[in-house]
Amino acid sequence: MRDTSFLYVVVMFVLPFLCILIPILAGQQYGLHIKEKSGEVNDSPVGSVVGAALGLLAFMLAFTFQIVDNRYNNRKDLLLDEVTTIRTTYLQSGLIPEPYRNASRKLLIEYVDLRSDLTKDVSVAKIEHLKARSEFILDSLWKFSEALAAQDRSSEAYSLYTSSVNDLVEIYNKRVTFTFEYRIPSAILWVLLLVTFASMSMLGFQFGISGKKNNILAVFISVIFASVMFLILALDRPETGLVRLNQTPILTLQQQLHKK
Repeated sequence: MRDTSFLYVVVMFVLPFLCILIPILAGQQYGLHIKEKSGEVNDSPVGSVVGAALGLLAFMLAFTFQIVDNRYNNRKDLLLDEVTTIRTTYLQSGLIPEPYRNASRKLLIEYVDLRSDLTKDVSVAKIEHLKARSEFILDSLWKFSEALAAQDRSSEAYSLYTSSVNDLVEIYNKRVTFTFEYRIPSAILWVLLLVTFASMSMLGFQFGISGKKNNILAVFISVIFASVMFLILALDRPETGLVRLNQTPILTLQQQLHKK
């Protein structure tokens, strides 16, 4: 998270916090106004509505969290698949002749180094460099496959190498998509915002008509819900570096390839 904008991270927490706190305080003030104007107010129906609204909000948060958690697990599986495929491609490059053998292994080592560097620096510039250079490496490996196929299309060794390169390209495309392109659908975020605003307004209204104004409790509730929403946003945006995958497999592979 070293290169992640501090302001961006703060907004990810503060915005949900304010979207919860402000409706509670506004509803509380309105409830106090109604109580002062009308005297005793039966809060039983309000309590039922608040309970239903909070239950719906809890469901929406769980549903949204499940989306980002599934994507997190997919990214983890793709990381392991990529490590396995890189290792396989490196080994199978030993089946092809020079100069393709040595060139392939050098490019694969650089490919691993790029991913290792990303564990230390998640800036936008670094990510764009990684994507551009990775695509160049994959294109180069595929050109080697084309050259080998032109020499002998019946070679089983060449076919194994080409298949590994193809798998590497496929996994790269999936990782880029899951990491940088897939996001929580905007419709879900808007519905979550609407449900949050309505639920917290009703909760504040219940506080008000009960005659028990409690700003500290309102802040406490806001911190709890905002923390959950912050975690959802952090999982939804892995490029911030707030929630990172365990990079031990790629670092181990890097050490192994550099020793060969």
